[in-house]
Amino acid sequence: MFRFLHSSDLHLGKPFGRHAEDVRGRLRQARHSALDRLAQAARDGGAGTILLAGDTFDQETPAPTVTRQALNAMAQAADLTWVVMPGNHDSLAATELWQTIARDKPDNVILALSSAPAMLEGAVVLPAPCTARNPGRDLTIEMDQPTPDGVIRVGLGHGGIHDFGSDAPDGPTGIIAPDRAAQAGLDYLGLGDWHGQIRITPDTWYSGTPEPDSFKHNQTGLALLVAIEAQGATPSVTPVPVGEITWQRLDLDLTPGEDIAALLGATLPDLAARRDTLVDLVAQGRLGLRERHSLQTLLDRAAPDFMSFKSDLAAVQLAQEASDLDGIDPSGGALRQAAETLSARTQDPDLSAEDRRTALSALSHLFSFVAVEEEA
Repeated sequence: MFRFLHSSDLHLGKPFGRHAEDVRGRLRQARHSALDRLAQAARDGGAGTILLAGDTFDQETPAPTVTRQALNAMAQAADLTWVVMPGNHDSLAATELWQTIARDKPDNVILALSSAPAMLEGAVVLPAPCTARNPGRDLTIEMDQPTPDGVIRVGLGHGGIHDFGSDAPDGPTGIIAPDRAAQAGLDYLGLGDWHGQIRITPDTWYSGTPEPDSFKHNQTGLALLVAIEAQGATPSVTPVPVGEITWQRLDLDLTPGEDIAALLGATLPDLAARRDTLVDLVAQGRLGLRERHSLQTLLDRAAPDFMSFKSDLAAVQLAQEASDLDGIDPSGGALRQAAETLSARTQDPDLSAEDRRTALSALSHLFSFVAVEEEA
């Protein structure tokens, strides 16, 4: 039997420039500590080998501290063998990077820098390292090469399946045949590049990233524990959670008269998980002004619980209620006239959607100012 852990897309050194400084620091640290969690997941699963299918580093010129600390983490897991293959972000074009790693790596790290088979105890790994950010061809075709009889054959690739897609911002790094495992006589094909874990066929999988970096896939960080009994046997593939930070995109559907506090409480993660969670909440539906103000107040109170919290109420339409306008100004004075004008604009079909949203936002702010004064 050959038992191993398949992972990819660690993107060590990713800057996370769009986030606040404290959030950036935590995200970078979580990515580095993913190496320790992968090692523990391998041990817990009885695996002695970890295969990293590309994009271990986020860029071709990571800071020296990033590469050195990654190698130190692998060295500390000396009971495991690490097979590290270049992806599109850290391709073979980064000659200085891979020369440095080859010089400084510990003995338990194997670099897959060519298509040459890497012999392991119980199996052979057939890698297809990315030669450039966009190789423009299916590099896994070179996996169709002879290996000793009876040895388990594991392919390691990085790129998009032709009917699938890629997380690379400039398009797929190569078009991988979805039946490459069958064509090349592989017992398992482990892929990287797509950050969500997905099964292509029983013997071809994207591991997904062990530490998500966006809301795109709405998954926790995962790896794959793979066991192959013998050459020709169907692999046993088990998803293993290894992530530290959770990214959640949440939908909130609203209707007038609903218990907003109860609905929000049922939608948001439990209190214990909030410190390690980034949330992107998008609301839609209809609410009265008073209900909208209450919702915004609840969101503002919940936000500090989270590592990062963003909410978008732009799609929430106004449910007209005279009592809401009375709450702004029951006397019919200037404030009431302004509120009625804004209210009419939120429903005016001759206005653009953006103009209607602007009017609703202004009306909501007006109601909020009055409500704050009343509360004070």
